[in-house]
Amino acid sequence: MPRSAFHKTQGGALLLESMIAILLFSLGVLALVGMQAMAVASVSEAKYRTDASFLANQLIGQIWVDRDNMASYDYDGGSANDALKSWLNQVNEALPGTDGHPPQIAVDGEQVTVTIFWQSPEDAAKDPQPDPHQYSVTTTITCC
Repeated sequence: MPRSAFHKTQGGALLLESMIAILLFSLGVLALVGMQAMAVASVSEAKYRTDASFLANQLIGQIWVDRDNMASYDYDGGSANDALKSWLNQVNEALPGTDGHPPQIAVDGEQVTVTIFWQSPEDAAKDPQPDPHQYSVTTTITCC
């Protein structure tokens, strides 16, 4: 078979193969971009959970030091005592979406439960909005 006849039967095969390779490469890049976006969202959620844990433990430490006034830390929204105001400001600065979902602090004898709510900006933009995330810790504070 002459050389020119061979080239005519194979015309465009290399172009087709390279177009398929570019398509597969593009799909792979798009998948990597999607995974990166999911990783960023997961890191943000982990940061919110870590901040909520830190803030709850910080308040428990404050109550432990001021255990004589433990009942005054009971809080279910509304006005807060002076000891709680700065902590509530820290919660509002550290976590998004706490305006509509204030923290709750339940003091029942020696048992203290701190529940912190937050709603990420992505969740706030959804319609309907999902329930807020929450972190809750319960501890017993005893005397001496």
